[in-house]
Amino acid sequence: MTMFSAASLRSPRTRPRAHVVPIVLGGAAAACAVALVAYLLWPTWGVTGANAPDKLPVSVGGTLFNLPAAAIRMKIQRHTGPQERIDLDFLYPSLEPPGAPKHVTADTVEVAVHSIDRIFLSIAAHHDALSPEQRTATIYPRYLDQAATQPEDGLTMRMFRADTPYGSEDLYSAASPALTARCTRDASTPGMCLSERRVGGADLTFRFPRSWLSQWRDVAEAMDRLTAQLRGPKG
Repeated sequence: MTMFSAASLRSPRTRPRAHVVPIVLGGAAAACAVALVAYLLWPTWGVTGANAPDKLPVSVGGTLFNLPAAAIRMKIQRHTGPQERIDLDFLYPSLEPPGAPKHVTADTVEVAVHSIDRIFLSIAAHHDALSPEQRTATIYPRYLDQAATQPEDGLTMRMFRADTPYGSEDLYSAASPALTARCTRDASTPGMCLSERRVGGADLTFRFPRSWLSQWRDVAEAMDRLTAQLRGPKG
């Protein structure tokens, strides 16, 4: 009886210890499993988010273009899908997208003013308006002075009459490589040239300094390369 009583007194204390070990082991296993799942599911991206794509597929007038995001001038236009118009610029002669614009203050504004070193390009849906080629063949001749300069290095210049909508401009043209450009004359600001071409449902309008016409072949070839580079796959 004495031994039974002693065993009976000890058993309530030893039984909880027997249950504690499996509970502790089970809790440790569960904690390890949770830690493993958390490690596998933990996001791998940084807080800054994913980088924007280098090129954006953009449809203008139903025509697809692959445009460098860094070349798009307005932030609101930096998205994929259909757009009515989009504005870009490219460094010349490299045709690379320009870097981020530098911050200009009142103290540095004069230093920031420098000669133009880029080609500006606007792509807009034409909605079946008169094509640039038709405008050159049928509209411009009505306003041109009858006299034309002799071709200089293959480039011909004709002045618009003063009493016309293009009275402060001249028309330049060449055959090889093909170039047609309407240029303002140098005044208080340097003259600028505008050259247009149609690609599918969109009109491409290039703008560049008139002074670049001294190397007009290089400029014409640069516009041809840009047109080919930006054109998306043809459907």
